This record gives sequence, structure tokens and C-alpha cells, in this order.
Amino acid sequence: MEYRTPGQLIDSLIEDRGWSKRSLAIILEIGESSLSKIISGQNKVTARIALALEEVFSVPAEKFLTLQHDYDLARARIEKRPDQGRANRAKIYGDLPVTKMIERGWIVADGMQDTKNVESELCRFFKVNRLEDADLLLPHAAKKTQTSVEATPAQMAWLYRVKTIAEGMLTGKYSQQAVEQAIKKIEPLRGHPENMRQVPRILAEAGIRFVIVQGLEGGKIDGVCFWLNEKSPVIGMTLRFDRIDNFLFVLRHELEHVRNRDGLSGHAMLDIDIGNGATVQLETTVAQQEAIANAAAADFCVPTKMMDAFISRKAPFFSDRDLLGFAKVLKVHPGLVAGQLQRHTGHYHKFRKHLAPVREFITPSADTDGWGDIYPTDD
Repeated sequence: MEYRTPGQLIDSLIEDRGWSKRSLAIILEIGESSLSKIISGQNKVTARIALALEEVFSVPAEKFLTLQHDYDLARARIEKRPDQGRANRAKIYGDLPVTKMIERGWIVADGMQDTKNVESELCRFFKVNRLEDADLLLPHAAKKTQTSVEATPAQMAWLYRVKTIAEGMLTGKYSQQAVEQAIKKIEPLRGHPENMRQVPRILAEAGIRFVIVQGLEGGKIDGVCFWLNEKSPVIGMTLRFDRIDNFLFVLRHELEHVRNRDGLSGHAMLDIDIGNGATVQLETTVAQQEAIANAAAADFCVPTKMMDAFISRKAPFFSDRDLLGFAKVLKVHPGLVAGQLQRHTGHYHKFRKHLAPVREFITPSADTDGWGDIYPTDD
């Protein structure tokens, strides 16, 4: 016979022996009413009672406890009211960097324990009525190890912050010609970090919304390209590496996405850990787009043919004098040559003294969120 509850098993064992409930209660040294409640399912079979029943009936205590466990679970499934918010809370408090979002001023709450305000603020942040609808952009991430990747919740939060800031910006009129002109205007600026302060203005004049948002810990985002509509491209950057070579490489990479109208279908071109010699291994179309953007970025920093010729002449030893002389011929900052040498040789510990910082020059003239400053938004 199959028993659904421990009470059914106990009742059957009593009946087989021709005992009364009172007799078993006396044997177990418990009240008759307590035994009746166990048999009816009102009270649970405890480990102590299960061991006593094992001694009396020679039935393993585990049998009674397993039946009790299965009965409790089945009853809970029937009585439990579905909590649709539990899955959301798991995503919020398990995945989203809520504490950091509060610290950065992206959402307003007294801490993670302030669940009511946290959830309402996250709905405001993601511009949804329900958190389960906060799927925002559907990004394709260009990452160096995975064959296909979805953005993490932290990366999505950063992406949405960029989007919110970009939506409130005013720029010139976008056109393909304007993008080409912007690239040409940035090219002569490669000689000095201070020249980078002109980049935000040049991009704005070309109709490109340029946003800098400090990355969230562990996000490893370098940049992103997406479109608010077919006439409103957005470039977001983290300045994760405060170096002239990385800034110009990522910037030109994203500009190539804009130039080729990548991501116009609604997918953000989210670039993670790029520019470090990584091989992009993604879905074919996206992989091709990333490879093209990487090639354009590398050629912009140092013309590829000239870089190859320099390496061919000087390898395997590259002196500072050679590096500085080559940079002077190209009319670029030595950091760009140093960065490309690192990428080609894989020796990222070398030439570091030439990698000049740029953030101090860029952020004052750009729409920036982070490093202690909160960008004001109207959302």
C-alpha cells in the first residue's frame, strides 16, 4: 500500500497489530490527543517520535520522516500563494548592483533594506511599470572568450544610465557625411592628451550623443554604440583605462559602428574588454562588425601598414628612441605607438610610461556621470 502521510502509515501499523490509539500513545509516552493529531496530520512526526516508532514497529525512522517531508511540501504547494515578485527580488538583490546604484545617485533609497523604495526607484530608472519588463536594449557584447553573451545586470544598468543621459542631450544634425568629417577632425588631435577636450564638441556637432559614465565594478565595459532612433546615434564610454591609446582606440571603434550603422536594428553594440589583442568570437554578423571596428580603430591610432613595417624593422627589440621617433613621424602621441606595440607583442608591461592619462581633459567638456559627480536627469 502507498502511504501519502506518516499518519496513514501509523494508522495502518496500529490496525495490523489490532492495537488501539490509546495503547500506542502509552507505549510512546505521549498523550492520546497528541497521537491523534499526528495521525490526522495536524501535528508533525518529529525525529524523536520517528525513532520511537522505529523501535516499536521495526520500520526505519527515515520512512516516517520522508513521508512527513513529502506531505509538508505537497501541502505547502497547495496552500502557497504565488509571489510574482520573488523572482524579481532575486534578480534585484542577487544580480543588480543596488548598493552601488544608490551610492552613485542613480536610484534614491536608504539602502537595500528599503525594499519598497528600491523597487519603485528601479522601475523609474528602467522606465517600466513592472521590473520584469526591464529588458531594455538587447545588447550584443563583444567579449574575448564567449561565443555569445548577454549583458550582465550590472552592465545593463550602466547601459541604461548612458541611454537616460543621452535622451536629454541636444546635438547637431546627424548625417553620414557629418560622421566622416568628425573622424577627420579628431585625427589631428592625436598628438597630445589635452586635445581630447575637443572630442565631445566635435561629436555633438556631428549629431552623435557622446556620454561618459564611470563603469560599475566588474563590468569591464569599454564602450557602447546604440541608436535612440535612425538619426540619433549614441556613443557611451567608461574610460576604464585612463590612457590616450585606449581612449582613442575605443572611441574610433565606436565611431566605426556609427559609421557603418551597426546596432540600428535595436541591438546595442556593447564592447567589453576590447583593445587588448582579444579575438572576438561571436555570432557571425556581430563578429564581422567587431572585427571591422577593431581594424579601423587600430589603423586610426597607428596606420597598420606603417606599424607592420616598423615592427618588421625593429623586432624583437624596441627602444624608446625608436618609439619616440616613429611617433614624431606619424605626428601622434607616443602612447598610441606604445599601445599598438603592446597589442602586437603581447608585452603589456612595457612602454607604460608613454601611456598618458586623458580623463582630466575629457570629462570637463563631456556629459559625464561618475567619479563623485552625479549627472542631473529629469527622469
